Amino acid sequence: MIKLNLLEETRFEKLPVSVFENDKIASITIAHRIADIIRKKHSENTFAILGLATGATPVSVYAELVRLHNEEGLSFKNVITFNLDEYYPMQPNAVQSYVTFMNENLFNHIDIEKENIHIPDGTLTLEEIPSFCLGYEKKIERLGGLDIQILGIGRTGHIGFNEPGSAPNSGTRLVTLDDLTRRDAAKDFGGKSFVPTKAITMGIGTIFKAKEIILLAWSRKKASIIKKAVEGNISGEVPATYLQLSNNVEFILDQDAASELTRFDKPWLVKDCVWTDDLIHKAVIWLANTLDKPVLKLTEDDYNNNGMAQLATEKGPVYNINIQIFNKLQHTITGWPGGKPNADDSQRPERAEPAKKRVIIFSPHPDDDVISMGGTFIRLVDQKHDVHVAYQTSGNTAVWDDDVLRFVEFNLDFTEKMGVDNAKLKTLYQDMRTFFSKKQPNETDTPEIQMIKGLIRKGEAIAGARYCGLDDEHIHFQSLPFYEVRKYQKDSDTKKDILLTIDLMQKIKPHQIFAAGDFEDPHGTHLVCFNIIVEALKELRKTEDWAKDCWLWMYRGAWHEFETHEIEMAVPISPQELERKKQAIFKHQSQKDKAVFPGDDSREFWQRAEDRNRETAKAYDKLGLAEYEAMEAFVRWKF
Repeated sequence: MIKLNLLEETRFEKLPVSVFENDKIASITIAHRIADIIRKKHSENTFAILGLATGATPVSVYAELVRLHNEEGLSFKNVITFNLDEYYPMQPNAVQSYVTFMNENLFNHIDIEKENIHIPDGTLTLEEIPSFCLGYEKKIERLGGLDIQILGIGRTGHIGFNEPGSAPNSGTRLVTLDDLTRRDAAKDFGGKSFVPTKAITMGIGTIFKAKEIILLAWSRKKASIIKKAVEGNISGEVPATYLQLSNNVEFILDQDAASELTRFDKPWLVKDCVWTDDLIHKAVIWLANTLDKPVLKLTEDDYNNNGMAQLATEKGPVYNINIQIFNKLQHTITGWPGGKPNADDSQRPERAEPAKKRVIIFSPHPDDDVISMGGTFIRLVDQKHDVHVAYQTSGNTAVWDDDVLRFVEFNLDFTEKMGVDNAKLKTLYQDMRTFFSKKQPNETDTPEIQMIKGLIRKGEAIAGARYCGLDDEHIHFQSLPFYEVRKYQKDSDTKKDILLTIDLMQKIKPHQIFAAGDFEDPHGTHLVCFNIIVEALKELRKTEDWAKDCWLWMYRGAWHEFETHEIEMAVPISPQELERKKQAIFKHQSQKDKAVFPGDDSREFWQRAEDRNRETAKAYDKLGLAEYEAMEAFVRWKF
């Protein structure tokens, strides 16, 4: 087991933090700590009182507890549990219920007595809730309090469902959910409008009484709120900051969740550093942005007064450092994303040879290609590279039901005009209308409806790729199986997806691959798709020389953008090219105006792309580089 910087405290961190290499190792460690409590209490012939959380974060902890029960004989006969919260109103057998969650992930697989399980009751009347909440608190008190309380953290900083504005001495009660919390839950309910507006939750004061409090957080999505909770001032606006007042708390994080803590993000402000080229690059750009100065105007005093005296002393004079970073930034800029033919490529992001490259642009959904790298897509085609686009999934979950009826109605009218028999289509149309009239939130569509939604997005993708200059033979639809299977089971095997991707790569033998590197999409499809590409390339690199020379570039834009210090290739986009990119995005009409899954951003996808591309260009301009209308940014994946 590798654990990084165990309980290493810095002057910025206001509570104990342990950072693990990944969430799997951390989850196993926490599960064993819980198991130790259970065994100790068993040896004392008494009950272990556990406070449990729900959501994706503790799932691996519960999986390890189940394994310990099945394989190592850990018994839960002497365990009493109290869950943090439950939506209100909520039926216990509903898919979104925390009763269902706990049963599926833990209780159905261990020998705990059912009467020892306590979860807030989402079926109570409003009049019954106050007495229930008081009784919940009394039960915990009578048992001597919680031996350990497991917490997650929401992006609002909530613990349990203690949203911003909660008091530090609050008890179990009915609360109103923050809009961001409801948006985050929307994918589980089939839309935000179906997410309950209220919940019953243990209070912060209740949590504080636990003998041990462990807050878990994984992934970069949690990094920003973790920084506020650990390093920020205590505030009701971020309820997790109240945990700074406890002497019994510990934050358990993976490296991604800890990535914005000062000791990882800006280590030069904490201690002496080993100044690698990458760290110097990041630090100087940070300094320039902090002081709002171009890189070449940074002075020795700027370095010394902002925690970078060590860098100035060891690597100076500072003007030489400035020139080095300016040149490095300048060398990331290229109008030749496929490499500039017959040019010295020693300072360019891409190779000059071969002059005409075979390229695959992988697009997780049918519009990610044009949203995130439409300008570069068009540039590669204009510069006569052999460009292919591969749409990895159908994207059929992101089409409105109304669009299905509209397209079928067009077909009914068209076949009617052409004198074609459409009796079966009429029956199917009526069946669809009946299904939609009774459709429940988050209910899976019928196979026919899924097919039509997929065809709608396929037609849009073809139109977009054609607009970018591709002929139909260079447009590929993979329809990776994991995407369809995942609608019915959470953890789907991707072996078939990897084999399909290997087959496509073998046919094209690309010199360049572009893949989505923004993993903030609501359903996590981008990360699964990216991992499939990486695994396929790894397998091919074992035997294929072309694969060893194939470069993999990551793009972003639909959900997120690379930080300036991360960018390895920046492709300038002219005003005319930005307009062409926008027109390519417009071909995806089902995603225009309001997408089914817009995430937190209320802007349309074309607006996000345009704004982010302009912001990237402005970031370069502020650092003293040439001023462009817009830029698309890329980072090369290293095997």
